[in-house]
Amino acid sequence: QLQFVESGGGLLQPGGSLRLSCMSSGFTLDYFAIGWFRQAPGKEREGVLCVETSNHITYYRDVVKGRFTISRDNGKNTVYLEMNNLKPEDTAVYSCAAGAACSVVIDNGSYWGQGTQVTVSS
Repeated sequence: QLQFVESGGGLLQPGGSLRLSCMSSGFTLDYFAIGWFRQAPGKEREGVLCVETSNHITYYRDVVKGRFTISRDNGKNTVYLEMNNLKPEDTAVYSCAAGAACSVVIDNGSYWGQGTQVTVSS
């Protein structure tokens, strides 16, 4: 089955840092843009940021600029989400998806995984 497997979530206090991983299963990442998304309780899923095959980063949400960054390791078929200075409003299930470009991923991402829970609470 072609999908992503997300990991690295957890419970942490405000101001903390976390690194999430998104590994592809059944396909390679080389030709895909990969985006991270999140869904908070009672809210719709929203795009967070995305990395093109060129490693150019697109931020879907300005509120994470300066705190979140994304990177990819095609050799490991893995994309990472580095999150710093976490806030309670960052609490959500984080998942990733692929597409031909970040402009495609935001509305038509593919290979969704189950996601990983991030909870920020004091």
